[in-house]
Amino acid sequence: MKLRRKGKWILPRSFGLCFIVCCGFLLDGCSTNGGHRAPVVNGNEYNGYYRVQRGDNLYRIGLRFNQSVSTLVRWNNLPNANAIEVGQLIRVRKPTQKVSTQTRPKKPASTPQRGNVPNKNGGGSVGSGPTTSIKLQWPVRGKVISNFNGQTQKGIDIAGARGTPVKAAAAGTVQYAGDELRGYGRLILIKHNNSTITAYAHNDTMKVKNGQVVQAGQVIATMGDSGTNTVKLHFEVRVNSQAVNPLRYLPN
Repeated sequence: MKLRRKGKWILPRSFGLCFIVCCGFLLDGCSTNGGHRAPVVNGNEYNGYYRVQRGDNLYRIGLRFNQSVSTLVRWNNLPNANAIEVGQLIRVRKPTQKVSTQTRPKKPASTPQRGNVPNKNGGGSVGSGPTTSIKLQWPVRGKVISNFNGQTQKGIDIAGARGTPVKAAAAGTVQYAGDELRGYGRLILIKHNNSTITAYAHNDTMKVKNGQVVQAGQVIATMGDSGTNTVKLHFEVRVNSQAVNPLRYLPN
C-alpha cells in the first residue's frame, strides 16, 4: 500500500525491509513469553520453488530459504524487489539445470516427515534432519531459564544483567541487525557458513551492523529486554533454516 502526501508517493517503512540483505534464516517462533507469533508466514518449497502467500515479501521468503533478496530477484528475473504477487511461484533454490519459464514445477509425492530429534553425537537432528559440524562458544554465561523444545521454543533463553556483553558464538558475517521482527526486540543474525546461522534476540544495544564480518568471541551487543519483559538473551541456532538445539553445539 502506498501513501500520498503533498503530491508525492511515499512507501511505508515496512517496504524497506526488502532491501536488507537476508541470511536465509527462518525465525518461526521465539515463543519465550507464552508464545511469540512467528515473524514469517508458513509455506512449503517444492522442486526448488515457493508459492507466494498473503503477507509475503522477498525479505521474509529469503529468511525462510537462506537466500538474499538480490539472489531471489536475479533467479526470478524480477524488475524490482517488490514485484511479487500472491500465488506467484518464486524460485528459492539454485537451479541445477536450465529451467523453462513456461513449465510449472511438479509437486513431488508427499513423504512422511521424521521428527526433529536432536542427535546426541553433536549438531543437528537424527534421520533426515539438519546437521552441521560447526562448534560454538557461549554468547553469554548465565543460567538457562528456558530450554529448546522444537515447537514453542526454538532456542534457549539465558538470564543475565542489563549491559552484559553478548559475543558472537562463532566467526561469520552479520546478515541482520535491527528491530523490525516483532517479538525479538533488537535482533542480530550471524551467518557462519552456507547452512548455519545463529540469532541473538532482546538486546539492549547493538555493536555491529549489516554486512560486518565478526570473529568468534567478539562483542556484538549488550543484554537487555527489548521485545520482552525480562532481561535475557534468546539464542537460536538454525541449520538449513531449521531450528536445532543450541546445547548440542555449545561446550558443557
